[in-house]
Amino acid sequence: MKKYVTIKITAEPQYFDLISGCIWNDEVEGIIENDHFLEVSSYNTSDEFKNEILDTLSQLKNNGGIADYSVSSTIGEERNWNEEWEKALNIVEIGEKFAIKPSFREYENKENRFVLEIDPKMSFGTGEHQTTRLMLLALEKYLTPEAKVLDVGTGTGVLAIAAVKAGAKSAIGVDNDEWCLMNGIENIERNNCQKEVEILLGDITNVEDEDFDLVLANINRNVLIEIKQELTKKTKTGGKLILSGFLENDTQMLLAHFENHFTQTELLQQDEWCSFVLSKNY
Repeated sequence: MKKYVTIKITAEPQYFDLISGCIWNDEVEGIIENDHFLEVSSYNTSDEFKNEILDTLSQLKNNGGIADYSVSSTIGEERNWNEEWEKALNIVEIGEKFAIKPSFREYENKENRFVLEIDPKMSFGTGEHQTTRLMLLALEKYLTPEAKVLDVGTGTGVLAIAAVKAGAKSAIGVDNDEWCLMNGIENIERNNCQKEVEILLGDITNVEDEDFDLVLANINRNVLIEIKQELTKKTKTGGKLILSGFLENDTQMLLAHFENHFTQTELLQQDEWCSFVLSKNY
């Protein structure tokens, strides 16, 4: 049988969405996110392939994306990647309004939730990660009817889809990953919200519209700081900016970057992960 390598990656902080996006390439057969580590599998068992991943992790550390990491690897026999992928995906209920399910699982909607059918492929946003949960909890509480919504770093498109299902008039999701573009389009079609949700390839500067009632950004701390001016510009006066993707230790430092234009409305937290709800003053 064909041999494959599984590379186990732990990192601090656990920015697994960032790591997955950086290490994904044509030689990676699958990436499975567990509670505290990533498993990267490939039929390329060479030292060169493993060294490429190490180089990428080293660059992330040097650039401040992660503070530290560790890597181990094992060689095994060929696996059914689709079966492994499907095993890792569960139905997730979040708050009182939302449930996220993959297309291949049945869900009995006893509580009349908004059901989001999401097949993530290699994109981030299944509801399993604390930051996605925090964003949806905040969205449930602060979304206003007929709101105009922007989702920066949309991944699977889950937050944009959740917004329109819960009553937003429209939502734009933007991501700089071509895989996320394809996956996001698939998911909005799967949820029958093509008319209300638009997925764009690029970054926040590629979004022409402004004056969004609600801006969502579930990205890592460094990127949030890097694009703070654009996030501020896109949020209308009196609107809300909901941020996540950062740790408890980062809250005061991050808030300081936004306090000139925003007032903190709420801080949500699950485990070490946090989310800000900010109200724009002017």
